[in-house]
Amino acid sequence: MHFSKRRTERYTLENEVTSILKAIGEDPNREGLLNTPKRVRKAYEFLTSGYKADIDTIVNGAIFEEDSQGMVLVRDIEMYSLCEHHLLPFFGKAHVGYIPNKKIIGISKIPRIVDVFARRLQVQERMTEQIAYALMEVLDPLGVAVVIKAKHLCMMMRGVEKQNSELFTSCMLGEFKTNMVTRSEFLDLIRTGST
Repeated sequence: MHFSKRRTERYTLENEVTSILKAIGEDPNREGLLNTPKRVRKAYEFLTSGYKADIDTIVNGAIFEEDSQGMVLVRDIEMYSLCEHHLLPFFGKAHVGYIPNKKIIGISKIPRIVDVFARRLQVQERMTEQIAYALMEVLDPLGVAVVIKAKHLCMMMRGVEKQNSELFTSCMLGEFKTNMVTRSEFLDLIRTGST
């Protein structure tokens, strides 16, 4: 039954893509478009795989006891998502920092957590907070900071057509919110050498 349901979902999505092609005046039977519905389905399955992802499975126990008290920062994490308003991509870099509370997380898990929320239909503002709160919940640190800088094709290709504009969003929790020195250190670190 599960297999049958997945097959139906695939078939339905591919039919919808075919309908879109027809609606914009294209011929879905044209050689270059013959496999487009299948390719689009596969692309959207990947680009929205965050809906099926589970944070605990992603972390997979990679939390370790450690007395480290210094800030941990993973900077310049490549991020690609889809704007929920136009289904057009937005992309950029995420900077994620935390202050341990006797526990640290495997550093590769931080970009994976970013991907969980990026691979959904999103608005950047919500995604920034989702990443911060997920890390707060999984790790229980003294604080979490997330800053995302991204370009949005919905603004670059259509609408106002401003190619050089970027959106910055931030979420500061715990020590990053209450301690100006900690917040300033984080912001200085992400500026250093960041492009």
